Amino acid sequence: MKPLTVDMLRAHLIVASCAALCAQMLALLALLLLPVSQQLFSSTPFRLLALAAIVSGVIVARDFAQAAFESALQSRHATSHDAYAAGVVIASDCPQCWLVVLHLRLTGRPFVLAGH
Repeated sequence: MKPLTVDMLRAHLIVASCAALCAQMLALLALLLLPVSQQLFSSTPFRLLALAAIVSGVIVARDFAQAAFESALQSRHATSHDAYAAGVVIASDCPQCWLVVLHLRLTGRPFVLAGH
């Protein structure tokens, strides 16, 4: 498997793990604050709801990362070259650098972090 493909899959798994963590924290809060039985958390509808929350969390993270990437392109904090091998150059002073990098990792595009 190509390194960029492995990096893309790893990024998706990390985002899904963060979404699952958020879903678990919400379930814990519901268990502590609401009169909910523990059997609810082992039911099929709850598991489907948790899966839907994880998938939608990944979709939302992708949308935020794409918006940050487009904003960085417009503000010239990121420049995309025509040659695919050169990738995208991201300025070190980019205000949303981590989201831009997340977008590039999720899409499997190479990038370079440029210094001053």
